[in-house]
Amino acid sequence: MKLILIFSALIGASLCLETFVGHQVLRIKTKNEEEVKQLQLLESLEHLQLDFWINPSAPALPVDVRIPAASVQPVKAFLESQGIQYSILIEDLQDVLDKERQDMAESAQRQRSTSSFDFGAYHTLDDINAELDQLASEHSFVEKIQIGESYEKRPLYVLKFSTGGSNRPAIWLDAGIHSREWVTQASALWIANKIASDYGTDESITSLLDKMDLFLLPVANPDGFVYTHTSNRMWRKTRSKIPGSICVGVDPNRNWDAGFGGPGASNKPCSDSYHGPSANSEVEVKSVVDFIKNHGNFKAFLTLHSYSQLLMYPYGYKCTRPDDYAELESLGRAAANSIRSLYGTTFQVGPICSTIYQASGGSIDWAYDNGIKYSFAFELRDTGRYGFLLPANQIIPAAKETWLGLMKIMEHVRNKSS
Repeated sequence: MKLILIFSALIGASLCLETFVGHQVLRIKTKNEEEVKQLQLLESLEHLQLDFWINPSAPALPVDVRIPAASVQPVKAFLESQGIQYSILIEDLQDVLDKERQDMAESAQRQRSTSSFDFGAYHTLDDINAELDQLASEHSFVEKIQIGESYEKRPLYVLKFSTGGSNRPAIWLDAGIHSREWVTQASALWIANKIASDYGTDESITSLLDKMDLFLLPVANPDGFVYTHTSNRMWRKTRSKIPGSICVGVDPNRNWDAGFGGPGASNKPCSDSYHGPSANSEVEVKSVVDFIKNHGNFKAFLTLHSYSQLLMYPYGYKCTRPDDYAELESLGRAAANSIRSLYGTTFQVGPICSTIYQASGGSIDWAYDNGIKYSFAFELRDTGRYGFLLPANQIIPAAKETWLGLMKIMEHVRNKSS
């Protein structure tokens, strides 16, 4: 154990990982619109370098924020002076990150001794891509295809699950568009293995793939994902260079051509929700857009995010209900019931705008506006105890319950497409 701790510390040092010693994550509960406005003011003070994990939007919703060590006391003093309630979710972020890195080192050591992939651990991009190769080589109906490459020239690999036929109706599933949401890439990998392994024995998977194709992009933002492993665990955006700015990266889920540049997206390149210079400016987004348009027969667009335990459908860029509101709401509730049936984990269901906040340029809004009726975004575990740093021992439970919700939606889509 001691050797593993030393080994993981050395890896961190050699990779020049940014440290978060003394950073705290606070949960803030506002009582009224005035307190929300005070938090939005705080959010605008760039010198504090606050990282809002859940943005201030409405009094009913909690606000989670990572605060650098130097800003902890000033922020707490401000909140107390305004009578705004807060609690500490994470006392010292670096302690949690050290534990995560230690768990990864232990898992890597176990994997070397057993030669089997550990789906209950977090992995690097290289390890994930190697496992995609393994799945494709083991199963004749699984193919690894490249749909493009990232800004830093990393391949965008998709697993295509198909039992034959040409241009069959299809389902899209992606994960990791926000790179720090590690449970999503890990869950997507578990789901890929589940589909590959259980076709032919699991009735639901078999009947689905006998009628439809499934395309799974487990790492939608590979540059950002690598950066979370090598430099800054809390990185969210892409890694593209922004003309005229020293800041790097675009929020890829504000970059789609759906109300682009509207509310809930920032025009400031240093912001974590920066929408980019134009819709589809990010090659990671444009590659998916082009692939889906060229295919022309997608019936569902499903995307995995974390955290908050939400199951949302359009719209985000506007607060009007979609034409298919009743069906999407009913299907979302059925999927949430399936999720809850396994471990009792509750997911809130609703349109993005009324469930969290108005957010423009999102992927499921683009998909819906382009004729893909069944467009849903899942926000996986948890509700804030660990946030983006969900312990690895929750990966498989999170993936299993999410899978039940996905299957409920996919079965509905299958039945409607036949």
